[in-house]
Amino acid sequence: MATYTRRRKRRRLVPVLLLLAAAYLGGLYWFVQSIPWQRPDGQGPPTDAIVVLTGAVGRIPEGLDLLDKERGRKLFISGVYRGVEVQQLLQMAQRQPDEMLCCITLGYEAQDTVGNAEETAAWITANDFNSFTLVTSAQHMPRSLLLFHHALPDSTIVPHPVYRQQGEHSLIGYWARSADDVFQEYNKFLLTRLRLFFVELLDAMPAQT
Repeated sequence: MATYTRRRKRRRLVPVLLLLAAAYLGGLYWFVQSIPWQRPDGQGPPTDAIVVLTGAVGRIPEGLDLLDKERGRKLFISGVYRGVEVQQLLQMAQRQPDEMLCCITLGYEAQDTVGNAEETAAWITANDFNSFTLVTSAQHMPRSLLLFHHALPDSTIVPHPVYRQQGEHSLIGYWARSADDVFQEYNKFLLTRLRLFFVELLDAMPAQT
């Protein structure tokens, strides 16, 4: 009898597992579609500022190029190692320090994307900016936008994805090189969405007196 009961429970569990798998794969499909596959042409709307999230190669040079093209008045680089100065970053990017020194601010507090959003929100608010261009890797963009919209709900955010290699800014080329990164980012996105759900739920609850 006990064996029969266990089998019935397992059979009932199968549809639930199939439903969860379908939901996971459906979400993965949506997530892939939300990754910006189109490389920006640099002709988008100018914003008050440019925000670069450190991490992958190419993000900081891309942010400097946008600043040089006057796509924003100020550049904020979030998640910089302590001890690194603006002059060093400009020299590594083969830029003349005198050209951009006045317009760049470095953020040293962020240790992850949540920290990026928090320290950027403080900087955007302190400078009274209403819009900014967000520079980060293409697969990192959906999770970054989720966190940044939560931290700065009244700001206009223009995504500017960065690609590591030529040919990566296409669905086939990206999957060929970055399938593991996409799965990792998707799982992180799900956890972030769940975390923000509970944060928003707690914020909506009436305060106890």
